[in-house]
Amino acid sequence: MTHYDHRKEKTWKDFHFNFPFADGLERLREEVLAKTDFDPSVLWIWGTMQAMAVIRILKACEREFGARGQEVVSDALREVGFDVGRQMMQGLKKPQGLSDAEMASFFATVINCIAYASLEDPSIDSDEKVSFHILWCPHQDYYAAFDCRVQRYFVQGMLEAVKEKGMLTDWQVRFTQTIPAGAETCRFELWRAPDDEKSIWERYSEQLETKALEIAAREKAD
Repeated sequence: MTHYDHRKEKTWKDFHFNFPFADGLERLREEVLAKTDFDPSVLWIWGTMQAMAVIRILKACEREFGARGQEVVSDALREVGFDVGRQMMQGLKKPQGLSDAEMASFFATVINCIAYASLEDPSIDSDEKVSFHILWCPHQDYYAAFDCRVQRYFVQGMLEAVKEKGMLTDWQVRFTQTIPAGAETCRFELWRAPDDEKSIWERYSEQLETKALEIAAREKAD
């Protein structure tokens, strides 16, 4: 059993999704992993190099170009997240009988275990709220706590993609702890949000952006 097929709920089998970047994934599985001595663990090294490049590009653009540089990079990251979310959901509809809570939790599993290549411990807490712990994330050993803001833009794009499908339109997400900040796991909650909570993710992103620009300005001045 693959790590992304660990759900015990009976309805998990009714939840379908597409793998993003499917053509390249098929080549990796069929022509590389199945036929060569390629060590798949080096993909972590390659991915970590890409991740460190992204955060350094963001910080450099904030330092050199201020808010406009930050906007250009964050918009690009959101677009990538949106594209990945669209690929996952393309041609699919919400299965009959699947609750919104199950939909939110299952979609989070796909994001966590496939898009983020992480290990998770998910929980459907009620009809109005689900949560999950990230037990291992590929970034946890090299991203600082503040660097994790990069992932917010990817997630925002993915959420916009699923909402474009008319699903989870009134749900929100937040984190309660993170590994880079010293916690044992990263923990997130998704819940059906009242009107005054529907933009919490975006509002917190804006607070982080303001702080990042202040840091960048100080670094440039030094």
